Amino acid sequence: MGISRDSRHKRSATGARRAQYRKKRKFELGRQSANTKLGAKRIHLVRVRGGNFKRRALRLESGNFSWGSEGISRKTRVLTVVYNASNNELVRTNTLVKGAVIQIDATPFRQWYEAHYALPLGKAKASETEEETKVSKKKAARAANAAVDPLLNDQFNAGRLYAVIASRPGQSGRCDGYILEGKELEFYLRKIKNKKH
Repeated sequence: MGISRDSRHKRSATGARRAQYRKKRKFELGRQSANTKLGAKRIHLVRVRGGNFKRRALRLESGNFSWGSEGISRKTRVLTVVYNASNNELVRTNTLVKGAVIQIDATPFRQWYEAHYALPLGKAKASETEEETKVSKKKAARAANAAVDPLLNDQFNAGRLYAVIASRPGQSGRCDGYILEGKELEFYLRKIKNKKH
């Protein structure tokens, strides 16, 4: 039997069995899940209703992730899946789905931060002597307001950031998301810690 998305086969709110008055329809069809894994990019095109196409990502290795508090986004490598609220099996098999908590490479974000604020991030760097120029004054003004969450700073030390996937890899063929910060980061760190014990 094919996968169907209809609700006619379900019981009614009061528990009554519904009569079957028609067969399955093409517009009610469902397809198998993509179960996108980590690996060299492999995307299949799936022709869907209206002649449109879905991009079914079977394997992905990188994505576009935004750093909300700094208002930037960078393309970076996806390293591993660390938490999934719906199913631990998806963590074990490194399956990329929307809402999964993953670890991404911190390098592009560290490079941007150090270029933008002229401050070391994570590992302490030797300070470079720089003469007073217009650019250095601008960077000094930025540096006065530069503050990174201590939890995030620890992750920059390790070179891996926690992020959440916001796109749907099996539908759009992309693995985009945002870096976890603040209360949300604290929440997921607790969940990850509890899972390990």
